[in-house]
Amino acid sequence: MRDALGSVQSLLVLGGTSEIGVATARTLVNGRTRRVLLACREPEDAEPAVEALKRAGAEHVEAIHFDALDHASHERFVGDVFERFGEIDAALLAFGVLGGEPVDVIETNFVGAASLLEPLASRMLRQGHGTIVVLSSVAGERVRRANYVYGASKAGLDGFAQGLGDSLAGTGVRVMVVRPGFVRTGMTAAMKAPPLSASAEQVADAIARGLARGSETVWVPGAMRPLMWVIRHLPRAVFRRLPF
Repeated sequence: MRDALGSVQSLLVLGGTSEIGVATARTLVNGRTRRVLLACREPEDAEPAVEALKRAGAEHVEAIHFDALDHASHERFVGDVFERFGEIDAALLAFGVLGGEPVDVIETNFVGAASLLEPLASRMLRQGHGTIVVLSSVAGERVRRANYVYGASKAGLDGFAQGLGDSLAGTGVRVMVVRPGFVRTGMTAAMKAPPLSASAEQVADAIARGLARGSETVWVPGAMRPLMWVIRHLPRAVFRRLPF
């Protein structure tokens, strides 16, 4: 349950070794969050983050097993988390892949995430409150030829999350979609960072502010919102000529 100041007390990070997920947990723990669950395929890989969050002031931090590609296990996984650990104020879907075989990208970024959203929403409805934070991308706003598989996977996830959020209006459960541009992480280290790129910490700060405000959509950085409005409305013949 959120505390008297409306702050998140318990956080589930799906993608518990992701830089954005860990940065968000750290930012929230520096606020008032005291219980963090880092869900990832290899829980031992999250141990450095577990220890760091404990040093930052979290009272209970635990790494738990979760496989984004094991879709059949997702409903059971969500049920086990709520049964073992009690109420979850916020769940952050922070896993994803940038490259690889098209089917793997879509299975991870869209199917894996979508198969979690329904059981998460159901359990939060039962407890009467909660926020699901979905890490989308501006790449899904208008799919570019340079990364159309990744962009398509994020476009699907973004649309699913928005529709779910609309279906939950007035229930006490919310969905917040986060749309960062290029984020400087280990996954993008080999790529040249374009203008308006952001760090994992900047995304985490934006997520924390969005949770505090009760936002439905968060752009990182904020200048991405008007820029993507322009790009989204360009004629296709013009868009196709752009160098990206």
